Amino acid sequence: MIYVLSDIHGNAKNFDAILQQICLQPEDTLYILGDVIDRHPDGIRILRKIMSMTNAKMLLGNHEYMMLEALKAPKNEIEDSPWERNWPSKKIRLWYRNGGKVTHDYLKHIRKSIRAEIVAYLEALPINIDIEVSGIKYKLVHGTLLENYGTGYRSYRYTSPVEFAVWERLPIDAPVPEGYTLIFGHTPTIHYHSDNPLTVWYGDRLIGIDCGSGFPINENAYLEKGRLACLRLDDMKEFYSDGITKDSRRKKQYERNVRNEMECDSKEPFSRNHWSV
Repeated sequence: MIYVLSDIHGNAKNFDAILQQICLQPEDTLYILGDVIDRHPDGIRILRKIMSMTNAKMLLGNHEYMMLEALKAPKNEIEDSPWERNWPSKKIRLWYRNGGKVTHDYLKHIRKSIRAEIVAYLEALPINIDIEVSGIKYKLVHGTLLENYGTGYRSYRYTSPVEFAVWERLPIDAPVPEGYTLIFGHTPTIHYHSDNPLTVWYGDRLIGIDCGSGFPINENAYLEKGRLACLRLDDMKEFYSDGITKDSRRKKQYERNVRNEMECDSKEPFSRNHWSV
């Protein structure tokens, strides 16, 4: 069986709940589309667990990217103005502003050798992965397709293809390479539909699976409903960390739509400073 989830954001309770439901077997594969860390306190512990799982494959998310960039940045680097000379670097401030402080605090208290292992693991992660399940081809991404960098698709906002691929958000009508369905995290599905609690979103050969596991608790009525989602691609069954499962009644219709769309060509993206990155 092939499973895919995204944006755990340090929430061990949600991750453990999903693992208990799917009962991952040695022959199964679990794809994790990045953003394991930040916001909630257990990101590094979850990451180390994933590192030990032989049947788990992870993509780099923008939060792991921020962590790598922040750890490489000198503490007192001179920046745009003299007032910032004695501040932590912009890269560290960006990471903290997006929930990274809880991760950084944990990293400070573990052995340097373990930190080095974590950094090496993250630096080696792929950005996109192509797979095929039950005759349907999928492109797995965190934010967007690496191959779109430099094509005029908002690339000007970014300094590298990797930064673009992990940070950029997919609009609801994003083009998808012919013959593929694109599965992504990064942008909570609340931005695509109003289901509450959040559910997996199905678009035109697009599937969004970030259902808000990183949302803070008790901040408002929507954010309280954030949870971790996992999709089994063999039969499109949905699993949620609150114990709800959903045998997708859309499976046959969805597969029919995908195959029909394969025969023909197929809002402004959300700000990268939105808190839900």
